[in-house]
Amino acid sequence: MEDRARGQANRRLTVLACAAALWAAAILWKLIHLQVLHHEEYARMAEAQQIRAVEIAAPRGDILDRNGQKMAISVEVDTVFVNPMRLPDAAVAAEVLAPVLNLDRAGLHQRLKAAKEEKQGFLRVKRRISRAESEQLRSLKLEWIEFEKESQRHYPNITVGAHVLGAVDHEEKGNGGVELEWNEELEGRPGTARMLTDVRRRGIEQQVETEPKAGTNLTLCLDERIQFAVERELREAVEGSRCSTGSVVVMNPHTGEVLAMASYPSFDPNKRPESGEDQAARLNVAISAPGEPGSLFKVFTVAAGIETIHLRPESVMPCGHLTLGGRTVHEAKHFFGPMSVAEILAKSSNVGAAQIGLRVGEERMYEYVRRFGFGRRTGLQLPAESPGMLRRVENWEPASAGYIAFGHEIAATTVQIAQACSVIANGGLLVKPRMVLKKQKPGGIEEKIAAEPPARALRPETAIKMRQMMELVVLQGTGKAARLSGYTVGGKTGSAQIYDFEAKRYTHAYNASFMGMAPLTNPSIVVVVTINGAHEYGGAVAAPVFQKVATEALRVLDVPKDLPDAATEETTDTERLVADAGRRDEAVAKTPVKPGRVPDFHGMTMRAVVETASAEGLAVLVNGRGIVRAQEPPPGAELPRGSRVRVLLAK
Repeated sequence: MEDRARGQANRRLTVLACAAALWAAAILWKLIHLQVLHHEEYARMAEAQQIRAVEIAAPRGDILDRNGQKMAISVEVDTVFVNPMRLPDAAVAAEVLAPVLNLDRAGLHQRLKAAKEEKQGFLRVKRRISRAESEQLRSLKLEWIEFEKESQRHYPNITVGAHVLGAVDHEEKGNGGVELEWNEELEGRPGTARMLTDVRRRGIEQQVETEPKAGTNLTLCLDERIQFAVERELREAVEGSRCSTGSVVVMNPHTGEVLAMASYPSFDPNKRPESGEDQAARLNVAISAPGEPGSLFKVFTVAAGIETIHLRPESVMPCGHLTLGGRTVHEAKHFFGPMSVAEILAKSSNVGAAQIGLRVGEERMYEYVRRFGFGRRTGLQLPAESPGMLRRVENWEPASAGYIAFGHEIAATTVQIAQACSVIANGGLLVKPRMVLKKQKPGGIEEKIAAEPPARALRPETAIKMRQMMELVVLQGTGKAARLSGYTVGGKTGSAQIYDFEAKRYTHAYNASFMGMAPLTNPSIVVVVTINGAHEYGGAVAAPVFQKVATEALRVLDVPKDLPDAATEETTDTERLVADAGRRDEAVAKTPVKPGRVPDFHGMTMRAVVETASAEGLAVLVNGRGIVRAQEPPPGAELPRGSRVRVLLAK
C-alpha cells in the first residue's frame, strides 16, 4: 500500500517537475524571444511609448533699420495642447478652454470629442497664445492642460514699415515684403529633442539632440525715423484729400538706398488679415501699382531732347494747342504762347512736351525712356514688383511719341520714378534701388550686400541743366509748394487723369504727384510722392507732402543747408522783381516797342537785368537764379516789335 502511494506521489512529482520544466522553458523561450530574437523591435516599441520626439522651433532672424533699430523680432510664446485620452470630459474641457482662448466652444468640443474617439494622444488647442491667456490657464492648475514653447514674430513699431517688412503666416513663413523675399535667410533651422514621458505622456525630462539655429539678421536701408514721418504725412494727405491710395519713396540718388517707402492704406503685421479689405491694405502700392506718370515725365522728355536734338533751356517751342492722333491737346490750365524749354517745364506745357517728343522721334524716345529704367523692374529686393507698362516701339501709334512725352501711354511705379529722378540728381547714372544693406548669421561676421555698378544714362552736363530747370519749377512754376527752408530744391509736378477702362474715357480724378531732390547743388535725397484719386493737381496735393518729408529727411540725415537763413525773404524779393517784369511785359505787349538792338546781359544779376531792360524799354522773361548765362536773342541782334528777351540765370 505504501509502495503504491509512494509511486503515485513520485508520478505527481514527475508531472509537476515536467510542468515546471516546461514552464521554465516557455519563460526562457519568451525571454530569448523578447531579449534576443526581437530585442530591437520591442525596444523601438517601448521607446515609442515612453519617448516623444520634440521639434525645437528656431527663431527667425531680426530685421533692423540702418541704425540698428529692431523692426521685426521673434519672441518665445506658449502653445497649449492636451492629451484627449486623459480628458475627464470633452464638454467640460471645452467649457474651460474656450472662454480663456477666445475659441468657439461648440467647435472646440467637436475637435476634442473626435480626437478622443480616434484615441489620439496629442491635440494642439491653440498655437502661440498671449501671455495673459497663458497665465490664466496656468493658474487653473489642471494637469491635463499642457504647454510647449514656440517662436512668434513680433513687429514692435506696429504699422511703421509694414509694407516693406511684410508679415508671416501661422507657420511663421514669410508671406509678404522682406519676410517673403528673404524667407530662406530669415528662417532658422529647427532643433530636435527627446522627451521621456510617464504613463500619462507627461514630460519627465528632455534631452536636446540638435540645437536650433536662429535665422540670419537683416539690416535694411530704411531709416525708421524718416519712415515714420513719411507714413504720417502720407496718411494725412490721402485722408485730407479724400483720396483712395498713395505712396512715397525716399531714396539716396547716389547709392540707390531706399531710406523710406510707404503705401496707404496700411496694416498691422502683428494681426492676421480678417477680410478682403484688410488684404487689399497689404498691397505695396509703391512697387506693385503702376499708373500713368503724367507731367512728371516731361523731365525725361526734355533730357532726351537736350541730348538728341540739341535743345537748350532757352530754346523756344510753339505751345498752346496741338492736334495729336486725331485729338486736340490743350494746356492743363490756360493757353500759352511760344515758350522756352525751361518755361515748358516750369509751366508744365503738354503741347511743348509733345512737340519735343515728336522731334526726338520714336526710336530715340524709346531708347531714352528705357535708359531711365522704365518698362522693366528695378530689381529692388521685394516681391511682387511690377515692371510698369512700356510698349515696344514697333507697337506705338503714329502719335505715341507725343503722348508719351507728357506721361500718357506709359505706366510706372513710384519706385521706378524715384530711380529715374535719381539719374538727374546724381549726374546721369542709373542706379539700382536697394532695400537690404547687410546681413549677419548668428555669431557670424556682418556681410555687406554689394551694390550693382550703375549705368550711364545721361551726360553729366545734361543732368546739371535739368536740375537747374527743375529748380525753376519750384521757384516760378507749378511746384512752389515744394520749397524748402534753407535748401535749394528742384522738382516737377504731375497730374495724370485716371482712365476709366469700363467707360473707355479719362475721368476728372487724378494721380497727383511730385518728384524732387535737395539740396540741388549735390542732392542727398530724391523724394517721389503719388496720391491716387485726387481732385486737385499735383502742385496742390503732392508738393506739400514732398516739402514736409524732405524737410524731415534732411534734418534726420543732418545735411548741411546751402541757403542762408534769410533765403525766404530774398526769394520773395526775387519773385517781386520777376512779377514786376511780367507786368511790364504785358504793358509792352499792348504798347508798341521801338525796334532796337539787344543788350548783352551776360554776367548780370536778375536785378541788373530788370533795371537795364526797364531803362531800354525792353520786355524780358527771366528764368533761373544767379547771373545770366544765356540769352535769346543774342547780344546785338535786332529785337522785333513786341518781342521779349529771354535770359537764363544760373549759379
